[in-house]
Amino acid sequence: MNLTGKLLIAMLGMGDERFDHTVVFLCSHTKDGAMGLIINKTAPEVQLGDLLRQLDITPKPVTQGEIPVRFGGPVETQRGFVLHTPDYEASLNSLHISEAFSMTATLDILEDIAIGKGPKQVLMMLGYAGWGPGQLEGEIGQNGWLTVEADAVLVFDTEDEQKWGAALKSLGVDPLGLSSEAGHA
Repeated sequence: MNLTGKLLIAMLGMGDERFDHTVVFLCSHTKDGAMGLIINKTAPEVQLGDLLRQLDITPKPVTQGEIPVRFGGPVETQRGFVLHTPDYEASLNSLHISEAFSMTATLDILEDIAIGKGPKQVLMMLGYAGWGPGQLEGEIGQNGWLTVEADAVLVFDTEDEQKWGAALKSLGVDPLGLSSEAGHA
């Protein structure tokens, strides 16, 4: 099973409040583990313009300097990741994930965004979510996550507060009908 480029939808009662009502975009999923970015939890009071200034990057006035920064996950929370459209490739290194998504974790993307030469659509995150070998598969088997195809409109254009419900609805699941109690037939 390879879930690279898919979305994970946290199920109610999964037991880890850091992932309560989250949607995670999986950047990588191999036999060695998985790495993903939470796409619907805004980091409180942090904007991209703030990060640019901390890194001594001066944005042009036309730059989207007030892009919110999201909590990408509990691992390496001081490290930045940019999930973006594949119309941009960093001069150092971008990970091409699918036809609709790429991810860059190098400083050059922030410099390019600051001067208006970045990708058309971006989500900026601090931190990431990580799983060891077999861990994610175990959590899915314990009803901790549902999986769904990643959709660029849901990822980039849907308001953060609506992403969890929209992801469930894309599977035909009504969020109001969910229970935190899991069962096995």
